[in-house]
Amino acid sequence: MSVVTGQHFWPEKRQESHNRSHEAPRPPRSGAPGARPADDGRAAPRGRRAARAAAPSRKAPAEAEREDGPQRISKLLARAGVGSRRDVERMIEEGRIALNGAVIAQPAPLLASLDGLTVDGNPVAKPVSTRLYRFHKPAGCLTAARDPKGRKTIYDMLPKGLPRVMPVGRLDYNTEGLLLLTNDGEFKRQLELPASRVERTYRARAFGDISQAQLEELAMGIEIDGVRYGRIIANLERRTGRNQWVEMTLTEGKNREVRRVLEHFGLQVSRLIRTRYGQFTLEGLGMGEADVVPRDELFKFRRHLG
Repeated sequence: MSVVTGQHFWPEKRQESHNRSHEAPRPPRSGAPGARPADDGRAAPRGRRAARAAAPSRKAPAEAEREDGPQRISKLLARAGVGSRRDVERMIEEGRIALNGAVIAQPAPLLASLDGLTVDGNPVAKPVSTRLYRFHKPAGCLTAARDPKGRKTIYDMLPKGLPRVMPVGRLDYNTEGLLLLTNDGEFKRQLELPASRVERTYRARAFGDISQAQLEELAMGIEIDGVRYGRIIANLERRTGRNQWVEMTLTEGKNREVRRVLEHFGLQVSRLIRTRYGQFTLEGLGMGEADVVPRDELFKFRRHLG
């Protein structure tokens, strides 16, 4: 079976020749015969040192991703809703993606369109317009397509009739609340990246002792077992004995972040609910229900993201 791979082109390195015999003689040290006193007591830099000192410091701009012309296969298939970029890379490694009948291998070639691409032998449909859904995830199911242990996943709980969708981020097995779903892998990636600064709000019921002053310290971030967690806005909502509800808003969403931070303070989390992701909330959404975000709301949200 033929295999398609990409090609790498490396620019030739320029070799600079340095002829030391033609270099200008170095000026004598300060104090040596014939030395001229410098204005500030030090010899002024010359030659290349002077050029480097005079030139403004500039950082190389980060390479922007191409938005036209040939694209990476993972990006094209993510936009087509096949999966996230990471999912697509994994499919390529498993030999599940082909171009005109030839299995694609890494490094994958750049392509201008989906023409001739197949996944598991099935042609890839052209991308449809981006859609976003709200889903009220119950506790007791995984945010995954399948589970080797046979536990329920969100796809066992989703209402019938939804198109192929991917979860934006993850909620733990025992965490409930708002889970966004989309048919656009690139949009999913944008929402998940910490650089997008999309806020997530959680409510946690916890047992133990903690003060509002301790929670306010999280606004400066915290390091736990070598892992740095960014800014968290936390508020003590109400307390009954040693049980309390704590609301926490963050933008990173690292694995089990809320639970680990509260456990660091000696609290035992008995229930965790995500109530908000960006501008979207659980309002009007019953447990296990899902609905589509209106196009005008989605358009405003994406414009705000930039």
